[in-house]
Amino acid sequence: ETEKIPVMRGQWFIDGTWQPLEEEESNLIEQEHLNRFKGQQLQESFDMEISKPVDGKEAIHSLKLSRNHVDWHSVDEVYLYSDATTSKIARTVTQKLGFSKASSSGTRLHRGYVEEATLEDKPPQTSHIVFVVHGIGQKMDQGRIIKNTAMMRDTARKVEEKYFSNLATHVEFLPVEWRSKLTLDGDTVDSITPDKVRGLRDMLNSSAMDIMYYTSPLYRDELVKGLQQELNRLYSLFCSRNPEFEEKGGKVSIVSHSLGCVITYDIMTGWNPVRLYEQLLQKEEEELEESWMSYEERRLLEELYLTKQRLREIEERLHELKASTISKPPVLKFKVENFFCMGSPLAVFLALRGIRPGTSGSQDHILPRTICNRLLNIFHPTDPVAYRLEPLILKHYSNISPVQIHWYNTANPLPYEHMKPSFLNPSKEPTSAPDTESASAAPSPTTSPVMVRRHYGESITNIGKASILGAASIGKGLGGMLFSRFGRSSATPQTMETGKDGPEGDEKKATTVGTPPLPHSSSGFLEPTVELEHRIDFELREGLVESRYWSAVTSHTAYWSSLDIALFLLTFMYKQDQEETDKSNLDTI
Repeated sequence: ETEKIPVMRGQWFIDGTWQPLEEEESNLIEQEHLNRFKGQQLQESFDMEISKPVDGKEAIHSLKLSRNHVDWHSVDEVYLYSDATTSKIARTVTQKLGFSKASSSGTRLHRGYVEEATLEDKPPQTSHIVFVVHGIGQKMDQGRIIKNTAMMRDTARKVEEKYFSNLATHVEFLPVEWRSKLTLDGDTVDSITPDKVRGLRDMLNSSAMDIMYYTSPLYRDELVKGLQQELNRLYSLFCSRNPEFEEKGGKVSIVSHSLGCVITYDIMTGWNPVRLYEQLLQKEEEELEESWMSYEERRLLEELYLTKQRLREIEERLHELKASTISKPPVLKFKVENFFCMGSPLAVFLALRGIRPGTSGSQDHILPRTICNRLLNIFHPTDPVAYRLEPLILKHYSNISPVQIHWYNTANPLPYEHMKPSFLNPSKEPTSAPDTESASAAPSPTTSPVMVRRHYGESITNIGKASILGAASIGKGLGGMLFSRFGRSSATPQTMETGKDGPEGDEKKATTVGTPPLPHSSSGFLEPTVELEHRIDFELREGLVESRYWSAVTSHTAYWSSLDIALFLLTFMYKQDQEETDKSNLDTI
């Protein structure tokens, strides 16, 4: 905010360097030029005449400025002369030697720039805007999100030029700085902070304190409203300056970092702690009903229950009356197309709110598609703040590797939707297995084993406790012993075939020629009974010479300038735009 850069219109330019004259002088010359020459025809061979000297041609018009004067030798031959004493002496000497005034000490001026503007010189139309939301620490460094977004924008431009230069539209990144406008507790926390190691304490107050503010029932709403209002303000401002954006179906995505992911999620879903409190009360009521109590206690409890039910009915009727008279505006003024989380602790917050894995592979389990079309969780493998989201939807994904984000310079990378799930650490083949297994589990000659060093989540044996079919479907790569134990007794080929013909049966399955397909393969690729509709967890690849301990310190803030992430973001956004364009073309045909 402190940097103020003037923006001015260039009218008269210096020959050779093509630098504009000062605005004040330029306006005076322009006014005089129009008064004297308005309506006269310029020479057609303007470009050829630029470097031709005027020699002894007399000036037909002159204008005195404060430190200079301007001579017009014709409508398009204009020279600027300095009126300083040294310049006058030099001019007199050179003229006595036979040189003309213009060629000796004059600076030729041009009205208009050397290159004419064309209709194609405008920036490409913005079809997709991305709001970049910061996490903790903005109080400590208020302009950081603007710098980080500028880095992400510059990186995305490089990727656009290399991979998406043939498209007529582009993606615009806009920073959302929501923290600096909030007052919260004022300076109360600062006043109770001890003076010893004050620098470290101030740093923690300006960064980690934001997490405590968000978990506080007193200040949580202020943080949520601060981000919500800033998102809506920026969207309205952008649409006012780009009126065609909404008309042409422009899309909006959000990239959030760290705690910003949690706040953005809560804004989109409308979650608040009151829900947990209501669930707790309901649970207590159920427990009371099941416990033994006297006749008087039960009568009073029933009366209390009926009174609460009546109160809820009255509140609902009152709410309906208000809603009919006042149309409540949506929380956000736009639909979120993609929600990209970077270095996100969102999974921990959801787990502590009671979210548990389900049985369907739909994103709706944690974020309904009606609110946001696609949720993508990006993290560095050594980021200590980041957590996985997929195991909150389907439990067995804790033993499936996140999708590896392609290097920026990878030649012909496999599309993300075609990448098959793989185990984190496939174990050796079981020594004792049924004959049917060994016959059908021959690895495909085109498929190589996938070995991943990192471990996530709990052991596969814990998953085996859930169901025999679940244990069988996990496959022989990691839980071979478990599979062979249950496979003989219960998991017959017929049972597994039945499980495979479920809701995900229409998914593409990699099978070997001449053998019946199984929901797993010995190569380490996983084909479980239930798969996610779309993968959500995407992991950056570790550098070959990267120290994990050093990365744990730096990785949480290393997302902004990553070319790999820029390519990843643009791949998903441009892919959707391209698919919709192709669909509309087919509809037209």
